[in-house]
Amino acid sequence: MKCIIVDDEAAARAITKQLCKKIEELTIAEEFDNAIDAIKYLNTNTVDLIFLDIHMPTFSGFDFIQTLKNPPLIILTTSDRNFALDAFEYDCVVDYLVKPITPERFAKAVARIKERGSVTQKVEEPVSNNSDETTTTIGNDLYVNIDRRLVKINVPDICVIEAKGDYIKIKAEDKNYVVHSTLKKIEEKLPSHLFLKVHRSYIINTTKIVDIEDNSVLIKQDVIPVSRANRKELMQRLNLL
Repeated sequence: MKCIIVDDEAAARAITKQLCKKIEELTIAEEFDNAIDAIKYLNTNTVDLIFLDIHMPTFSGFDFIQTLKNPPLIILTTSDRNFALDAFEYDCVVDYLVKPITPERFAKAVARIKERGSVTQKVEEPVSNNSDETTTTIGNDLYVNIDRRLVKINVPDICVIEAKGDYIKIKAEDKNYVVHSTLKKIEEKLPSHLFLKVHRSYIINTTKIVDIEDNSVLIKQDVIPVSRANRKELMQRLNLL
């Protein structure tokens, strides 16, 4: 089985590699300290199994799973016991390992893959596409291109859009989406009366602001920085007493 490891802790990756070496069926193809690099790898490579941490900066393990249309089998590795029920909402999740992981427990998790009867689920290779179009707006709906399918997002439900290298993270009321695009491209498709770019890395829905303090705004649980250049326009937008 061809595997990759996705974990932001170097020590945890090293332990997982050592555990894999004790099982003949496993071959580690790559390891990554962040989800974005793993996504890029999976866009052009197929694997049978992913050892995936849940708590990582920028994108959690669950965010990572949601970006994959046809995810391979996944064994979650985490120091947090609280997400086991959430984990098994995903059909691709085979097991949930709590750190520190013992060799016996690790072997049992791998054995469960055989019980599934197949290790042939793959991440599909992308179809070449010369178009840079990754988002389309129709009325109140924004369609984003994720793994060759158009996913509809209700525009008023979008809270924050954050730039992350070659990707943007769209945080909506009920779900997060990771899209290969730029902040500039999506800004052009959003209604200007609702959305404002407040920082070089952030666009916010001004109707979702809970609190403003100094050079930041609070939207749900996220504290979003506001640059000096954009603060004046933000204050003009708000209905101040």
